[in-house]
Amino acid sequence: MWRPNNFQWWVLLIVALLIVVVWPPRDDKSLAAKFVNWAVDPRNELPVLPEQLPLGLGDDPGAVAAHDLRTQQYDALYLKGGWTRKRLELKVAGDPFNPATERQMLTAIAVVTAFLVWRVGRRTN
Repeated sequence: MWRPNNFQWWVLLIVALLIVVVWPPRDDKSLAAKFVNWAVDPRNELPVLPEQLPLGLGDDPGAVAAHDLRTQQYDALYLKGGWTRKRLELKVAGDPFNPATERQMLTAIAVVTAFLVWRVGRRTN
């Protein structure tokens, strides 16, 4: 019976952990995306571009002023460019692909990795 050697176990473990971290849940971001969002702004100091005002709030001067202030703060930092702009973008970044496509790709990576480890292990024994 074939048994993986130490290196092969490490390859399988690392690929399995990467798949767990990158696997997107049904209605949320993956752990990797959440970590990137947190890493670029751990103290939650960067502003987020606010959503459009709902139709009923357009007549409220206080709501419009607060919305405009948040938008101006965001735009001022965004115009600085460089790392600040990238941090603003990464703070709200999600997974790069549709969750269903990402799950299919990760499953394929897991199967191919397991097959390659098995085949390489069979040759060396």
